[in-house]
Amino acid sequence: MTRTAPPPAQKPPAVRARKSGDVPAERSTRTVISPLALAGRRGKAAYWSVFALVVLLFAFAFLFPVYWMVTGAMKPPEEVVRTPPTLFPEQWRTSGYTDAWDLMRLPTHLWNTVVQATGAWILQIVFCTAAAYALSKLRPAFGNIILGGILATLMVPVQALVVPKYLTIADMPLIHVNLLNDPLAIWLPAVANAFNLYLLKRFFDQIPRDVLEAAEIDGAGRLRTLWSIVLPLSRPVLGVVSIFALVAVWQDFLWPLMVFSDTDKQPISVALVQLSQNVPLTVLIGAMVIASIPMVLMFLVFQRHIIAGISAGSTKG
Repeated sequence: MTRTAPPPAQKPPAVRARKSGDVPAERSTRTVISPLALAGRRGKAAYWSVFALVVLLFAFAFLFPVYWMVTGAMKPPEEVVRTPPTLFPEQWRTSGYTDAWDLMRLPTHLWNTVVQATGAWILQIVFCTAAAYALSKLRPAFGNIILGGILATLMVPVQALVVPKYLTIADMPLIHVNLLNDPLAIWLPAVANAFNLYLLKRFFDQIPRDVLEAAEIDGAGRLRTLWSIVLPLSRPVLGVVSIFALVAVWQDFLWPLMVFSDTDKQPISVALVQLSQNVPLTVLIGAMVIASIPMVLMFLVFQRHIIAGISAGSTKG
């Protein structure tokens, strides 16, 4: 009977890797601090110390200007311009905010801004959503050419469009109506937002076709599918588009300055500049703090929707 030779002994994976010149998977990633050292007591203490320091530095860099603006309105006018400046007000007073509310007529201008921003937001949501849905799911003739022309407007500087827009608003084509000093002068140009339209279109492209076909089998028409299927699935991106639309109108200065010559109809961004000539510096700072509160509150309330909308189109599943 012949004896068969025993199979050669298998070498450990680490030995085979060293012999073949390959680097083991656990050694392929190198860091400044090894995982073993980081798992120790000193490593954890050093990690959390550096982490806390970085967080504090970033928090200080972002929050200190806000603190400086809020406390600046609580100082006397002579203390605001003092050199070197004081970190804390020597005399805490709220007259800067109350005088700003009354002298600069902030309720009127805030209401004007709310009306202009709300109208621009509603029209932009309606028309941009309809256009994006048509370009994404209805596939009209020459749809790619139309989309390319819309995206081409993003390459044109905003300043180059100011004069054509003003001439159009001052004398509307065909109907020959003057829309100056009218909220429509803000609403109509805001509808033509190529960036938000493209953002909605890209999100609609990722909605599975099977979902829309199932709605068609159930007898849903195009509008019914848009209202009952597409819009509920698009809440994250609609939230982001809404925030972009509101912030764009709220912080715009040049266009409202051109179309609103009537002081009583100007938004808060224009009124702060127009009425800041004859008021103390503390009153102006207080007015700026009050004007920024609505946008800060909106971001704090809808921050989850912002994050969800930004990451909505990053993955499929």
